[in-house]
Amino acid sequence: MNPGKTRVVIAGGGTAGWLTAFSLAKRLGTQLDITLVESDLIGTVGVGEATIPTMKSFHSLMEIDEREFMVATQATFKLGIWFDDWGGIGDKYIHSFGVIGQGSWMAEFHEYWLELQAQGLGGNLEDYCLEWKAAQQGKFATQVGKMNLNYAYHLNATAYAQFLRGKSEALGARRVEGKIAKVNLSAQGGNAGNIESLDLESGVNVPGEVFIDCTGFRALLIGEVLGVGYEDWGHWLAADSAWAVQTESTQAPPPFTRAMAQPIGWQWRIPLQHRTGNGIVYSSRFCSDDEARAQLLGNLAGPTITEPRQLKFRTGRRQQPWHRNCIALGLAAGFLEPLESTSIHLITTALVRLMRLFPFGGECEQQAERFNTESRFEWEEARDFIILHYKLTRRDDTAFWNFYREMEVPRNVTHRIEIFRKNGYVWPDKVNLFRVDSWLQVLMGQGVFPERHHRATRIPGTAGLEETLGQMRAKVAANLAQLPDHQAFIDRYCPIPRTPVPVAIAAHGSSR
Repeated sequence: MNPGKTRVVIAGGGTAGWLTAFSLAKRLGTQLDITLVESDLIGTVGVGEATIPTMKSFHSLMEIDEREFMVATQATFKLGIWFDDWGGIGDKYIHSFGVIGQGSWMAEFHEYWLELQAQGLGGNLEDYCLEWKAAQQGKFATQVGKMNLNYAYHLNATAYAQFLRGKSEALGARRVEGKIAKVNLSAQGGNAGNIESLDLESGVNVPGEVFIDCTGFRALLIGEVLGVGYEDWGHWLAADSAWAVQTESTQAPPPFTRAMAQPIGWQWRIPLQHRTGNGIVYSSRFCSDDEARAQLLGNLAGPTITEPRQLKFRTGRRQQPWHRNCIALGLAAGFLEPLESTSIHLITTALVRLMRLFPFGGECEQQAERFNTESRFEWEEARDFIILHYKLTRRDDTAFWNFYREMEVPRNVTHRIEIFRKNGYVWPDKVNLFRVDSWLQVLMGQGVFPERHHRATRIPGTAGLEETLGQMRAKVAANLAQLPDHQAFIDRYCPIPRTPVPVAIAAHGSSR
């Protein structure tokens, strides 16, 4: 313990716990005394092995060397998500991380493209996005010329937590081994009801002033002890179960995640350097656990190297992720199914928010209110984007897909679909997590095409518009020609030793 420093106690390890320990130690370590409590006897659910580009930005903020991280976690690069059979059986599309073309302040790029399309010109939409084309062709580089690509990672979640632990302890964070037996609340003055300390089964007492709940689905501190409620979103997102299994790699890793719709749910496939992560997300309302397990095992691309592991969850969020002197992160704060790989993102943005609002003075009511408001916006926007994928299905082959096609959805989702269908208008979400191009690719990828688009797109004239867009297509094509194959780039940039690596199953989108 260091006098004058605020004592922070993190309950639980895994990705959420060690991301928290590392981030706080890296950026506020001179002001904090950080202790993480975890038990080797309690397994972690693990965190999503597929991520989004905000992870790259967070790593840059925390000065994590990309090559070191990728070697340590056997990582590959990710340019987007390839969706199979979501709109209808046989449909395929990509939600890429790239910027599509270049619009104006009055109209988005896709509206100019629609103007040319109406005249049989303009090519395909993907011709204007390097990341989209590179994903299709299995190519990758972090940059080409002066252009940086927008990308994320596929990673070994267990190795990532170990990587972060090493860095956290090197910065002075302290790990205490043991199971939590009791959470002690203060009965004194203005701190009455705050968490005061944790008693471990070993008899060790761990006192603190700020407590971070990373105890996973159990939510020991925020839920069981402080009684903060949980907002269930199962009426919109019916999936409540998953099976996960790892397989041998049978081909070079593509630079994208696969999300394959199945009759009973959807299946993920995540390529790492040393193996492939697989899983199926489903709802117990519409099929049995055994049926889901069989569906997964019957659609694998290689021999299994682990036994299938089942996960049960409730989609939703903690009503107040910050209550009194306790902040919930990871699964303790909520769960969104891993369709758009938002798990680690929701942890890292919460950490940035916490660091900006950190309660050094002890009093934290106002900071907590702001933290909770921003968290709610962020979680709801991510939720609505996931709901969009389901609501846009035209599938009517099973009860699972009939439920989603027919269900009532939040007003925001309905509004987005209808204004795009009638006018071609798209806008980013409130927290700018999913940009115009993200909403556009899912809307059009699942069969929604505008009846009209903005007439400002007629102003340049057909010849001028075709010339401008032709130059954009040519630039993408020229850059694409310079990109190496994804595997070739990995072999140069961040190869791992070709020896067996101990692995443990981690769910594609859950977090602890």
